[in-house]
Amino acid sequence: MRNNRLFEIIYVLLDKRKVTAKELAERFEVSVRTIYRDIDALSLAGIPVYTEKGKGGGISLMEGFILQNSLLSGEEQDRILMGLQSLRAAQYPETEEVLSKLSAVFQQKDTGWIEVDFSAWGTTEKEKFLLLKEAVLKKEAVTFNYFGANGKQERRLVEPLRLLYKSRAWYVQGFCRNRGDYRTFRISRIKMPELTGESFQRGMDALPREIEKGGGQECVKVILHIGSQMTYRVYDEFEEQSIQKTENGFVVEMNAPEDEWLYGYLLSFGPFASVVYPERIRKVIAGRLQEMLGNYN
Repeated sequence: MRNNRLFEIIYVLLDKRKVTAKELAERFEVSVRTIYRDIDALSLAGIPVYTEKGKGGGISLMEGFILQNSLLSGEEQDRILMGLQSLRAAQYPETEEVLSKLSAVFQQKDTGWIEVDFSAWGTTEKEKFLLLKEAVLKKEAVTFNYFGANGKQERRLVEPLRLLYKSRAWYVQGFCRNRGDYRTFRISRIKMPELTGESFQRGMDALPREIEKGGGQECVKVILHIGSQMTYRVYDEFEEQSIQKTENGFVVEMNAPEDEWLYGYLLSFGPFASVVYPERIRKVIAGRLQEMLGNYN
């Protein structure tokens, strides 16, 4: 128990820089005298722990101690934290505490730069992902060709802040210098990405609330009628408040960017769903079905 407490004291000092013996005693439910004995044990073990008496005093570590004596490179630290974040995204038990401790040890506070999913990547997409990940971690601006929803291609210069997996697709979020505003870019539409070698200072705290939640894209409201044969998908894939039960199935409402993913998703229900609104998308799906039928004539 004492060894665990000694390590915990180091983690606290790394995180808060300075604490009082009374605070540590209350945290670990021991006496102040016990805390001072622990501090002496850490000092004897070669850990540079210092105590200052008087107003504003407390217990602290020598500045930069862990960084100067770390056995792991910055890249290795990033890999460890990313692995733990992956487990946290999968709701793996007891990773939050370990992630918090290692973030303190590595002196890395901004660990929310990625939301992780275990979907497979194709070779080309993985290369883009790794380049963008490097740009996010190094705070390096990137340039790439981007195909908008209207199909037009444009070269963009972006300060990438976060990678995001949402609605079965990967996105990069950041500040677009072309638009002078924050944007969300779908990675599958990014072509010819390149690192510019130019660093930037913006952090995650700069992301506006709407884009931080995964917004920043124009969405369209779609109303569907889905047959009872797809009951399992209705309750798996739609929010309860957006589902209305009918005699022969369900009426559901969803909001999503209008793009190829949306068309493919609607078609994935086969003959068991139809678009009620908007009429424009209903016609698009009908046209796609005609084209598919032509492939089999």
